[in-house]
Amino acid sequence: MSTHEATIYRKTELVGTSSVGFDDAVRHAVARAQKTLRHVQWFEVKEQRGRIDGEAIEYQVTLEIGFALE
Repeated sequence: MSTHEATIYRKTELVGTSSVGFDDAVRHAVARAQKTLRHVQWFEVKEQRGRIDGEAIEYQVTLEIGFALE
């Protein structure tokens, strides 16, 4: 029997936004996740879209954030 314990991960979905661009929206979402989740290890972009508000554009990115459970 192995003494190595398996790591279990959980995923959560977030939507990051930015007025700068998609990369910035990803960075905002990851930074926010790291404030409340421990052991954040990866993300996957599921969707990119934008919202037009007059002359302004809001970039939106839906992410799955993966983190290891303790």
